[in-house]
This record gives sequence, C-alpha cells and structure tokens, in this order.
Amino acid sequence: MNTKYILFTRRCILLSLLFYILAVTGLGAQPACYLRDTLFSIDFGSQNKLQEFNLNSLKKYHRDYSTCPNDGFYAFPSMTSNCFNSDWITLNEDHTLGDVDGKMMLVNASETAGDFFIATLSGFKPGTDYEFAVWMLNVCKINGGCQPLPPDILITLESTTGKRLAEFPTGKLYQSDRPFWKRYYGLFTCPADNASIVLKMSNTTDGGCGNDFAMDDITIRACYPTPPQPIVKPSTITVYAVQKPLIYKPEIIKIIPEQNNFKKNTQPITIDRVSDTIIPQYGINRPKTYMAPMTLLTRINPVIKQIEEAEGEIFIELYDNGEIDGDTVSIYHNNELIVSRKGLSEKPISFKITVSPSEPYHEIVMVADNLGSIPPNTSLMIVKAKGKRYEIFISSSEQKNAKVIIKKKE
Repeated sequence: MNTKYILFTRRCILLSLLFYILAVTGLGAQPACYLRDTLFSIDFGSQNKLQEFNLNSLKKYHRDYSTCPNDGFYAFPSMTSNCFNSDWITLNEDHTLGDVDGKMMLVNASETAGDFFIATLSGFKPGTDYEFAVWMLNVCKINGGCQPLPPDILITLESTTGKRLAEFPTGKLYQSDRPFWKRYYGLFTCPADNASIVLKMSNTTDGGCGNDFAMDDITIRACYPTPPQPIVKPSTITVYAVQKPLIYKPEIIKIIPEQNNFKKNTQPITIDRVSDTIIPQYGINRPKTYMAPMTLLTRINPVIKQIEEAEGEIFIELYDNGEIDGDTVSIYHNNELIVSRKGLSEKPISFKITVSPSEPYHEIVMVADNLGSIPPNTSLMIVKAKGKRYEIFISSSEQKNAKVIIKKKE
C-alpha cells in the first residue's frame, strides 16, 4: 500500500478523533444557544464582602493567608507583589471588573497532582443545558529561572451520586510576561433526577517550577435555544426633489438602473456609510465615505454589542478566545479596512478610535478570513474607554460577520 496514503489516512483518523473529543467535552465550542439567567457567579468576593469556600476536604492543598502562598497552599488575595524574587507576575488586581479590593483564588501547585477546588452547587433545573466558564492565568513569568511545568487543569462536573456529567480539560496554561487572563468554558446538561452538582477542579501536573496559577469569575448560565433569525424585508428607495436626501435602510444595496422618467438630481451625491443616508454634497464638512466591501455586503452582519461613550479616545484590543489554531481576521471601521488578514493569538491586535461631535458613530466589523483548525473563528474584544472596560466575545464564520457599534453618548 502507498506510504503517503497510509499517512494521509492516519491524519484523517486523528483529526476525526480530535473533533469528536471537542464535541463531547464542549471545551472551546461556541454554544448553539443564547445564554441568560446566571445561576452562579463566583468571584471570591472583596475585602468588605467575602465569598470564600470551605476547602478543608482537600487532601493535597491547605489554606494560606499571604499574597504569595508556598507549594501545596492556596489563598484568596486581592493582589500579588514580588513573589519568589519576582518569578511571579505582579497582579495589581483580580479579574472581576468594577470591584474594589476584589479577591481571586491563587494556587501554588502541590508536589503531586490533585484536586484544588471542590464545591457542591444547588438550584439547577433538571434536564436543562448550562454553560460553565472560568477565567485563569499562569502567574509564573516566562523565561524564569527553571524549566517550566505549566499547570493543566481538568474541570469535572458530577451528580451528587458520583455520576460524571462533563469534563473540560483546559490544556496547559502557558506563561507570559504580563497578566493574561483567559476564559475557559463548555456546555453540560443537568440530570433529570438531581438539582445539585459537584464541581471539582484538579491540576493534573505534578508540582514544580512554573506550575502556579490564579482563578477568578466562575459563572454558570442557563443555555436556551437560539431564537430564529429575523426575516429582513427588502426596503424601498424613495427619490425626492433636488437637495432632499435619498433615505435607505438595507445592508445589501440593490443597484437600480436609471429610468428615463426619473427626475435627475442636479446635486452630486455620496453614500455616508456611517449614518446609512444618501446626502447631497454641499458645504465643506461632508463626511468621509467608503464603499462597503463584498465581505460585508454578502454576509450577515448582526450587531453583537452597542456601546455609548463620552467624547475621547477608545482603545480596542482583539485576542484569540480559544485554542490558538490559526484563526485570521480582517477588521473594518466604518467600511474602511484597518486590519487585513491578521492572525489571532495571545498578543492583541490593537487600534483606537476617537468619538467626537464630528465622528459620533463608529461601526467595527470583524470578518473571519478563515476558521482555523477548530471552527468557528472566535475572539475576545476588549474595549477601554475612560476607566471603563468592556469584554465582548465574538464568533464569526464564512456566512456571518460580527458588528460592534460605538457611538457618542448624548
């Protein structure tokens, strides 16, 4: 048998097995539903409002009250500073947005692999689908003084009788030179005969250098069937007399040939893609315009987030929100291409916009150039504006883009 054919067959089998595992675990999969009704939000509290857990049943971990726990200990600090001769990243705050002296769980790995978090959670609706999510980061600096052993976390959900409902392996939490929180999530179904679930988290890597991490903002949200897409009715173009605008609404522009009985407008016109209005070109302050590219005209462009902000600069970063698998994106700002076929990774794609009276409205559209090796194309957008921080989870495909609108606050 041809050697190349054998190798090709083996690769196909391995890829099929990988997709099967991802489908079963749900880790990194984009939920085929919309999420609401947050059942649990565990952020470990703050200095004045504690939210801690009794973990005395743990066999390989013990409680510490410092900001730099030793091997085999965990703590609930608000920050870290100069831990182990600065081998750890300094965390000035936890992950939770908007809290004061918010706490996180900080774990220094035990000598042998084992559970570091166990909690029994009640109040689930039997037979209902839920999304589990948690934010984690490796606190050990990259290129430290020893050969790293990154933590590899296994998240398990069980019934109170010990029946395993779901497993979510995070994979290795790789090191960085700065705080880089990453979201891990997956779907599971609550059993029909039980409304309580046991959450277990285990570090599968034996203790050693580089095997230390922080955890924050565990959420469990109900997963509802995705509502049907609204039917977009074709709109009409109305022609007015001279100096009156042509108003149109559709995203897909229909080109209508000129008729002899149409009264020609003596004013030249231009399409303002920001306000979706055709306006006469008179005066010196006419808007800057760009023709919409085919990737916007031929795909669905749902608005996934709308933000109102005061005047000023807004900084935007885009990260890969799953396994780094070769996803590339293009980004359009008011129909102008500002990022072309850039790969998503743990390093951000960064740009900024300015909200002003002359530019009060901004449309940012993420276009998937490919789907990587693990569809769909997923990313995390972080928007920073005057002390505020928005986190937007984005999923795009070859049929659907993702649009974020930022406009001036009145």
